[in-house]
Amino acid sequence: MNSQWSDVISIRDFTRAQIDEVLELSSRMERESESRRLESKVLGLMFFEPSTRTRLSFASAMMKLGGQVLEFGDPDHTSLSKGETLSDTIRVVSGYCDIMAIRHPWEGAARLASEVSRVPVINAGDGSNQHPTQTFLDLFTMQRLHGSLDGLTVGYLGDLKYSRTVHSLAVAMCNYDCMQHFVAPSSLRAPQHLRSELDECGTPYEEHEDPAEVLPELDILYCTRIQEERFPESMEYEKVKGVYRTDLEMLEEAGVKDSFRVMHPLPRVDELSTDVDDSQYAAYFEQARNGLPVRQALLCALLGEI
Repeated sequence: MNSQWSDVISIRDFTRAQIDEVLELSSRMERESESRRLESKVLGLMFFEPSTRTRLSFASAMMKLGGQVLEFGDPDHTSLSKGETLSDTIRVVSGYCDIMAIRHPWEGAARLASEVSRVPVINAGDGSNQHPTQTFLDLFTMQRLHGSLDGLTVGYLGDLKYSRTVHSLAVAMCNYDCMQHFVAPSSLRAPQHLRSELDECGTPYEEHEDPAEVLPELDILYCTRIQEERFPESMEYEKVKGVYRTDLEMLEEAGVKDSFRVMHPLPRVDELSTDVDDSQYAAYFEQARNGLPVRQALLCALLGEI
C-alpha cells in the first residue's frame, strides 16, 4: 500500500485511491486464515466511552495477527482522576505500545492524540465528529453487498445531527458516484457543515422527514439510534425518542427493492425491529463482523506489515 498517512483520524484525510486500497487489503485479510504479521507488536486501547464492537474487534484483529493488546481500563482508575491531562496520558501510554486506538467524548481528541503520540493513532470515535474505522467497514460492507460503491442510492435515517458514523460515511461517499438521502426530524437533521461540505463536493443529496418518500429508491438504508447521551437536555431527547421505527411490515409496504439492505452501526434500541433480523434485508450483523478484517488491514498498514 502506497499510503501517505501515518494515522487514521478522519475519513477526510483519505483519497478515493487510498480508501480503495484499504478495502482491497481488507479483502486480503479476510482470506488469510492465520497470520503472525504483527507478532511482538502491542496495540494500546484507550477507550474513554463505552464500546462493544469497536473495542472487541480491534482486540480480536490484533490477536489474530499475532500481536498483543494493552487495555487502558476505566479512566477513573488512572492518573486522569488525579488531574493528569489527556496530552500527558497519551505521551506516556504511547511509550508502552506500537500503535494506539482511542475513543473519547471530545471532538478533536484523536487529532490531539496524534500530535503528541510517539506511535500511530487510530480514531475509534471522537464525540459526534468522526468514526473513520466504522466508515471503512461500512464501505467494505456496501461494496460486498452491491459489488461497487458507484451508482448506489443510500438513505440515512434517525439521529443525523449527532451520529458520527453518518458524518463520516456521508463524507466518504463524496468520493463515489452516488445519491444520498437524509431522513430525520428537523431538530436532528444533518448539520450545516456536513451539508455545506457535500455541496462543495458536488455530491447530490436530498432531505426528508418521512422515510416512505425514499424507501423504494434505496439500495441501502443506514439506520441510526437516537443518541440520548449526546443531547444537552433530556427534554430535547424525549421529544424525538422513538420518532422512527424500521420493521419488516414497513419495508414490505414501501415496496423496497429485492437488493435493498438495512445497515446499522449498532447498538440499537427500539429504532430497528428484531423482525428484520432474519429477513433478506438485514445486513447489520454482517456489517459488524466486517470490522475484523477492516481493522486488521488498518493495523497492518499503519505498522508497515502488508
